[in-house]
Amino acid sequence: MGFKLGLAQCCHPADGDVVRMVDEWAGRAKEAQVDLLVFPESLMTPFEQSPEEFAKAAEPLDGPFCQAVDQVASRHGIWMVYTANERGGTFPFNTAVVVDDAGKRHGIYRKAHLFDTDFVKESDKISGGDSLFAPIDTPFCKLGLGICYDVRFPELARTAALSGCQLLVYPAAWVDGSRKVEQWRTLLAARAIENEIFVAGLSRCDRGFGKAQRDYAGHSCVFGPLGEELASAGVAEQLLVADIDLAAIDAARAAMPVLDHRRPELYG
Repeated sequence: MGFKLGLAQCCHPADGDVVRMVDEWAGRAKEAQVDLLVFPESLMTPFEQSPEEFAKAAEPLDGPFCQAVDQVASRHGIWMVYTANERGGTFPFNTAVVVDDAGKRHGIYRKAHLFDTDFVKESDKISGGDSLFAPIDTPFCKLGLGICYDVRFPELARTAALSGCQLLVYPAAWVDGSRKVEQWRTLLAARAIENEIFVAGLSRCDRGFGKAQRDYAGHSCVFGPLGEELASAGVAEQLLVADIDLAAIDAARAAMPVLDHRRPELYG
């Protein structure tokens, strides 16, 4: 079974009208015969806002932003994954939403691993989710989700694979810097190889964004179950399209049944 995956490698719109931008990308994706379209992390609200502004901009999932994006999916007749600044918790959640071609939601995931590093501390602005995403059935595949920094935790991908995930998607706002693009691509390929599934990573590509003048990496890419690169982008805005053939998973696992060779009793 095959289908077309689309990754909307985009920047935050200069006029702030995210719903209009989503509508434009969905139209382009439909013309390209994309079955499942994915948008990057921090789609609804730029992370660069102050904690107070970020919290004020948050909405519940039944609020105007999510309802409007769901209507875009319905209007264009396309499945989508998008991200929202969800009101709730001590701080808002960084949430990914799966919506079908009729505008009906099929799952949400709240980013579990927060990016607390030497230059940014997400936990000062975002509440972490308390559960992993249980892969869901779609007309195309069994779909799993992580968000950005989650890709550095192989446990998430392995848990998804053991639950039947065939395509694992990571919407991201991957900050550029020394070796960051190399790490991004290597981590995505590793998650694909070690679980023998399809893995896609989609990053924003803004350059010099916000008061921090932050650069986002772009370089969205899709890897097959043997780690083969199926599609990749550069640093500019682009609709990246990859053909996904799920038969490749069975072929990879028949040749090297990695999951069958696991010895969880040794892992602690």
